Amino acid sequence: MSKFIDRVVLHVRAGRGGHGCASVHREKFKPLGGPDGGNGGNGGDVILEVDANVHTLLDFHFHPHAKAGNGKPGEGGNRDGKQGTDLVLQVPDGTVVVDSDGKVVVDLVGVGNRFIIARGGRGGLGNASLASKARKAPGFALLGEEGEELDLVLELKSVADVGLVGFPSAGKSSLVSVLSAAKPKIADYPFTTLVPNLGVVQSGDTTFTVADVPGLIPGASQGRGLGLDFLRHLERCAVLAHVVDCATLEPGRDPVSDVDALEAELAAYKPALSGDESLGDLADRPRVVILNKTDVPDGKELAEMVTPEFTARGWPVFEISAVSRAGLRPLTFALADMVRQYREDHPKAAPKRPIIRPIATDESGFSVIADPQEPGGFIVRGTRPERWIRQTDFNNDEAVGYLADRLARLGVEAELVKQGAEPGCPVTIGEVTFEWEPQISAGVDMQPTGRGTDLRLENNDRIGAAERKLASQARRGLLDENGERKS
Repeated sequence: MSKFIDRVVLHVRAGRGGHGCASVHREKFKPLGGPDGGNGGNGGDVILEVDANVHTLLDFHFHPHAKAGNGKPGEGGNRDGKQGTDLVLQVPDGTVVVDSDGKVVVDLVGVGNRFIIARGGRGGLGNASLASKARKAPGFALLGEEGEELDLVLELKSVADVGLVGFPSAGKSSLVSVLSAAKPKIADYPFTTLVPNLGVVQSGDTTFTVADVPGLIPGASQGRGLGLDFLRHLERCAVLAHVVDCATLEPGRDPVSDVDALEAELAAYKPALSGDESLGDLADRPRVVILNKTDVPDGKELAEMVTPEFTARGWPVFEISAVSRAGLRPLTFALADMVRQYREDHPKAAPKRPIIRPIATDESGFSVIADPQEPGGFIVRGTRPERWIRQTDFNNDEAVGYLADRLARLGVEAELVKQGAEPGCPVTIGEVTFEWEPQISAGVDMQPTGRGTDLRLENNDRIGAAERKLASQARRGLLDENGERKS
């Protein structure tokens, strides 16, 4: 037996971008062939797509982690890395995506609707793309960026034209079974239906769907009896139909009090989605009252007594029996007319011609603020500086010098001086904190040196590439006691 799941927590992670390649073209009799490192491939995106063949969130219940493919690193010979594979997740129609802060990210309604929920990281540039007049053969490449990682909540809200509302055992499932070809579970005990059942009804030229929402009880709008889970499936219904049990033997219950109790719950419940406000609050939806079980003598008599009360409220009233199928034909035609009227009053918007506009992926703006936790320190915030930090290989002096040049050209150095930054003060950009050294002369024309080195960094305490190479050789026993390479 399949399990209906209408709310899951999903952990998504887009693919990581591939690193750029630092390579120099080498060919016999052709020295100084120039840089030929390719760019890394972009990471794959995580995409949600509405599929007509998916009706539950069951797959995400058992597999709550989703990850797109990583981009491949670039290679020599100007070969770019392969793009990461996108991950397309199929979701049912009516799925709502909420982020970890409770904010609605997207409301997926309509088969084929797609939304990129997590974007893959950009691949790093290879040294061939970084070559310039100042750096004719860069000895470094940019690193690929991490993809977006999110924790999401997926909620399924049934998409139906008519929602059946009523106390447990009022006969809602029986009514759906005789109006449509749906075969919901039917039994003589309360809360037989624990998940919504959808049925398709054909009336003349009109086809509409009916949702059998599990039974509601007083206090449902505050979550009693799983009321919030049940009421969620009424948010999209255009017409609400009260199914009333006219043959109940429970003391203190009658059709009028049952309807009044449920009306209070509908009025107290507020739709969570701003997109559902086009239908109005649940209290404002068109109503119809269905007096069920009139095949019982006492039920027939009670139905005749309460009909004037509901008619006075302006609600259509229908006396039916889901068992004997009496009164179903007028009810079906009336529901079809109400659905047709709603569709005329709320026509579907014509599909718009897609307009492609360039999206600004880089923001030149940045801000420098005092670090509240580091006396004399500063924090630099901005899209570009933070991305440049993630792309930099701090084990490569030339890459660090290139970063300093970029920050200087952006105006970060000048802003730090303006705000009174002292040499050696801690400056934090993204997740990296470093000591600010303005004497590095960032942004000026650099003097070319060996690949992976930068003369402006030789006077600092950082371990350079040459020192790291000597330390590696010493660990492998390749150097003698004088630090010379053994013959």
